[in-house]
Amino acid sequence: MSSHCPTIPASTTNAHALRQWLRIAAVPLFAILTALGAMVAVPLPPFGVPQTLQTLMVLLCALALGPRLGMASMLVYVIAGVVGVPLFAEGEAGFVTILGQTGGYLLGFVLCQPVAHAIIRRPDASVRGWGSVVVAGLAVHAVVFAIGVPWLYLVRNLDPQADPITLGRAVFGGFVVFIPGTIIKVAIATLLAVMFLPGVARRLW
Repeated sequence: MSSHCPTIPASTTNAHALRQWLRIAAVPLFAILTALGAMVAVPLPPFGVPQTLQTLMVLLCALALGPRLGMASMLVYVIAGVVGVPLFAEGEAGFVTILGQTGGYLLGFVLCQPVAHAIIRRPDASVRGWGSVVVAGLAVHAVVFAIGVPWLYLVRNLDPQADPITLGRAVFGGFVVFIPGTIIKVAIATLLAVMFLPGVARRLW
């Protein structure tokens, strides 16, 4: 009696290996892109929280990589900044940045990653329509602001060298002033997603 073991075509094996390498490479790539986005920083009144391109990169990361790889990528970014690499907005670095008024936004970069994927991915692993990308983009920013604004409020009121602020002022200075930039970044991400996300999803999801 003879038995035959099924053989896996070499092309299938190579495609799987390439996909794994692409997934591995994408994690540090989006961490680097987020760091580059932090270089474009315009402090906005009244508290000087900077408007950056970070959340555009965070959103693209969430769309392209999915929850686990997306969170891994943003953890690489945050941890690298915490240990001293000047990757945060305006060249800041160190654990003191996490404890500062923008620390909540940085944590939001990590925690928002599963949200986008849950919105845009169908059960069959295909991508939903462009409307879902818009919703995902707004949801990602909502998570970042939902963590960042209360953090800003607490830090400003616990800091003995800062003037106490009301929650309303924190919402204005930590969220409202960023609405125009958020709309622009969601629009850019949606345009890029419509053009490239289906192909990216097949290779990285």
